[in-house]
Amino acid sequence: MNPIQNFRQLTSYLKSLNCRKRVAVVFPHDPHTEYAVRRALEEEFARFLLLADKRYIHRAQAICNEYPSYVTVYEAEDMDVAARKAVELVHNGEADILMKGIINTDNLLKAVLDKEKGLLPKGRVLTHITLAQIPTYPKFIFFSDSAVILHPTYEQFKSMIAYAVSVCHHCGLEEPRVALIHCSEKVNEKFPHTLDYAKLKVDAVNGIFGQMQLDGPMDVKTACDIHSGDIKGLSSPVVGNADVLIFPNIESGNTFYKTVSLFARADMAGILQGTICPVVVTSRSDSSISKYYSLALACITEK
Repeated sequence: MNPIQNFRQLTSYLKSLNCRKRVAVVFPHDPHTEYAVRRALEEEFARFLLLADKRYIHRAQAICNEYPSYVTVYEAEDMDVAARKAVELVHNGEADILMKGIINTDNLLKAVLDKEKGLLPKGRVLTHITLAQIPTYPKFIFFSDSAVILHPTYEQFKSMIAYAVSVCHHCGLEEPRVALIHCSEKVNEKFPHTLDYAKLKVDAVNGIFGQMQLDGPMDVKTACDIHSGDIKGLSSPVVGNADVLIFPNIESGNTFYKTVSLFARADMAGILQGTICPVVVTSRSDSSISKYYSLALACITEK
């Protein structure tokens, strides 16, 4: 499998597999979710179980009428009932992926994180990974965490890196290059996460994360621009050629997310990791195409 470097290649690859992933969508009543569902049906890489509010079930039924072989509609009294039913479908082996529609994120996560019936196994770390196609960068850039973990601990950093490397492997990157992001290249006890970075580099050398390259601390420009590394006298497989950016906290990760989406006009996709299946939880401000690409990312990472 050749490395997938843009969303066109990603969706084309999914279509070539001739295998439709089963996606449970909670409250698919908004135009952005309907667009993502319809386009995935047209591209032939997904089938859907739509958990619909009884007041808007006609909208879900309209999609079912267009694609009767690939869409099933369930009626739900409210969003909490719909979320619990979607989680149940995953546990019963009837769905491979969970996707958020117009439901509030808190309501969906309540079902996902339920200690008895949820989707996060005990001991696993819930985190978010984003995939961006930035016009000025020659390939995909993955980054974590912009949405879930506030200030990662050493153990959480390990999980974030492991999940990111796994997603990269699913996208055909045999040896992803991971950059540990900071405002400089120095380990400093005033910034505890840089002390964790030093330990993570030892873990990488010891093969904890499998086939990959890891370096840091470094800033984003050094990670993604070889000339910056040359000026600073830095040389490693990661400098100027990063595939993955690991941010030290949610503030920096979320700021990067919003900045490249607004000013760089990046196309974005994001999913939750750590759960027993990929979970698509997009922001209310995300576009139709972002929801569609997030769904595609979930499909390629589902085993």
